[in-house]
Amino acid sequence: MSLMSVKNKPKITLFMANLGGGGAERVMVNLAQGLVDLGYPVDFVLASATGPYLPLLPRKVRVIDLRKKRVLTSLPALVGYLRVEKPAALISGLDHANLIALWAGHPLRVLVRSKTQVMVTVNIDYAAFWQGKPPFKDRVIMELVRRFYPWADVIVAASTGAAESMTRVAGVKKSRIQTIYNPVVTPELFAKAAVPLDHEWFAPGQPPVILGVGRLLPVKDFPTLIRAFARLRQERSIRLMILGEGEERATLEALIAELGLQNDVRLPGFVDNPYAYMARAGVFALSSRSEALPTVLIEAMACGCPVVSTDCPSGPAEILQGGKHGALVPVGDDEALAAALQDALDSPPDKIQLQTRADDFSLEKITRAYLAALGIQ
Repeated sequence: MSLMSVKNKPKITLFMANLGGGGAERVMVNLAQGLVDLGYPVDFVLASATGPYLPLLPRKVRVIDLRKKRVLTSLPALVGYLRVEKPAALISGLDHANLIALWAGHPLRVLVRSKTQVMVTVNIDYAAFWQGKPPFKDRVIMELVRRFYPWADVIVAASTGAAESMTRVAGVKKSRIQTIYNPVVTPELFAKAAVPLDHEWFAPGQPPVILGVGRLLPVKDFPTLIRAFARLRQERSIRLMILGEGEERATLEALIAELGLQNDVRLPGFVDNPYAYMARAGVFALSSRSEALPTVLIEAMACGCPVVSTDCPSGPAEILQGGKHGALVPVGDDEALAAALQDALDSPPDKIQLQTRADDFSLEKITRAYLAALGIQ
């Protein structure tokens, strides 16, 4: 496919606090790649140009570092950037950055007739995220979402469930929200999946490895995965590896020691190439309490790895089409998770079927959907 010159296409700007190692940040890096591939000039504006995903940005993307420790303090600098650069669209991700993007872009559009459209993207399920009595900070964020998200030209939710919960919890009109799945499956993913993996656990003849990937946070509920693994470990020779870093590391390490699993569970931290692990794992497990559209679940399927997930709100059931492509188990039920993992190891699904479903989240398809939502061709 021949691409038009960058000079013939409008500039698209992406905005986030930083490029920490989370799913939302990965989505925005992928979107930058998709836009560049289609010939669009792309700026990536960051409150602080830090984080493990920063080196993954395409070389053609211009990185603008606002050099702010907090995203809130980046507002004046973002206003200045928009006044000078006047991109066709500003796409932001995560609530704090979304609010700053709206506060910077909307007044400019009103006062100086800026043509920059502001698109905010949502990668959490609000109903699950704010279940019960949330902390004060989250209550404030919720009120700000209710008040200011209607300023957006386009609101994108990563799943139908996330869109519905935004309407219920944040009061955003359903008609204002578009559901566009995340751009997950890239050519780079397949190239990285094929890279040799120098780890003794994945050598020929070794026991199968259950793989988890994600930040070590309470919402990911890795304790349930560890307890499920402990049940399964009593029945067969098997190992568990969880890739990611976060505040729950000490808690998880204590649980692993309590269950006597030190020789069979590894927490290597954040890795640059999780796809090489996904391509070689016996089964991928998602144990989250809530998600919007879990990127790692799609990535594992693209790598041909069998998957098992909690039926948490709201993305897994959509991705797996109600259990067609992998088992869905109740949140927090380690016994059900262990049984589903056992079944996936004993009777893995067809690899081609998994990869065909994952293709629905391909980079080019989703990038074009974003552009269509903005009315940009």
